[in-house]
Amino acid sequence: MEEEELVDQQELYEHHRFKVDPGQSLLRIDKYLFSRLENISRTRIQNAANAGNILVNNKPVKPNYKVKPDDIVQIVLPNPPREVELIAEEIPINIVYEDDDVIVVNKQPGMVVHPAYGNYTGTLVNALMWHFKDLPLFSTGELRPGLVHRIDKNTSGILVIAKNELSLNRLSRQFYERTTDRRYIALVWGTPDPPEGIIHGHVGRNLRDRKIMQVFPDGSHGKPATTHYKIIEDLGYISMVECKLETGRTHQIRVHFSHIKHPLFNDYEYGGDQILKGTTFVKYQQFVKNCFGILPRQALHAKSLTFDHPVSGNRMSFDSWLPEDMLQIIEKWRNYTSERDFKN
Repeated sequence: MEEEELVDQQELYEHHRFKVDPGQSLLRIDKYLFSRLENISRTRIQNAANAGNILVNNKPVKPNYKVKPDDIVQIVLPNPPREVELIAEEIPINIVYEDDDVIVVNKQPGMVVHPAYGNYTGTLVNALMWHFKDLPLFSTGELRPGLVHRIDKNTSGILVIAKNELSLNRLSRQFYERTTDRRYIALVWGTPDPPEGIIHGHVGRNLRDRKIMQVFPDGSHGKPATTHYKIIEDLGYISMVECKLETGRTHQIRVHFSHIKHPLFNDYEYGGDQILKGTTFVKYQQFVKNCFGILPRQALHAKSLTFDHPVSGNRMSFDSWLPEDMLQIIEKWRNYTSERDFKN
């Protein structure tokens, strides 16, 4: 398990709220926040203000705003990952869209998003540093690709990355306020009932194994998480479902479906790598094992992403084809179920 995979999506941006003391004298808001937030520069605070991420009494303010007694101050900040040396590496990446402010990629399965313990090279960020090597701020190391969300190493699909500080702040706010739209396609064991529904349940680290997550229905641990799902196609003993995320908790889709007894197909961390539905016939057992061989990962793809462009404000939507390994599995199950009376 790579440490990169364990970073909660919500932790890529952080939210602070302060009520100004009744005796506070007039003070620039960047100085006020600088004195109250640890390990943060005034430049970052000013960038957040310029992006509209500092609110006073629910209205955006500029860095020179002077706080007054009883003001309610809120700030959303991109939370940069732990500092590690970023090495530019010439690694192929599938670029869906790029301009001066953002880049949208379709990540292949098996690629870690950001360097971390155990994965200092070969990541998407390493590849992006190579792609940006001729841009002055990236070549000098002053600027890094700005992550506002992630997907697991073995999940494929669409990601947006900011290319400058303003875009990073504005995208972070969109993800924090949940104004983006993220859709995933998953293959799960069995047939969820009802065929369209919502999975609620706090998601936090497993109390016995910190490398994986678990659902806490009583809310005693973790953070609130909500997944909307809809069955797209019933494939017999497995189903293809579309998932829409309201929240972005670590492994959210994977742990939510495991919780409702429909783990993702071949998800070894959440029980989907066992033959959970079907017959005991040797041919069926071999068929499933062959499918596991074709798709040696959880069957999950981040298919689409919609957000407001951080500079122009235009609503932008990006979609992607399912990766080849998932397409092969879907076709094999279609053929299998069309030839057999598979329901018990």
